[in-house]
Amino acid sequence: METSTTQSTERKEEVFSRRVRAGKRTYFFDVKATKSEKDFYITITESKKIAEDEFKKHKIFLYKEDFEKFADALAEAVDFVHDELGKQGIPVTASREESVAVETVIESVVEQA
Repeated sequence: METSTTQSTERKEEVFSRRVRAGKRTYFFDVKATKSEKDFYITITESKKIAEDEFKKHKIFLYKEDFEKFADALAEAVDFVHDELGKQGIPVTASREESVAVETVIESVVEQA
């Protein structure tokens, strides 16, 4: 009974969600309200299928004071990988548009905060 209460509370706090499917992995970008509902934070969850009905999840909590630094570092890391692979003539598996979509989600949350 307590578990369902916790789950319904979590759903109520969630104000924005974006899912990014990537093969056996799925990434969730969820914006949640604090208990006071006067502030927001982001959870980034990686869910990886490891068996028929079994998933392994990793979660990062990102708070508003770190949004801009996180978005800048992510963009810099993505650009570095694209540049290095380009120098080596290796095609990038994810399109640049997909990478920009992830950055856009984070930037839109930064602007709303």
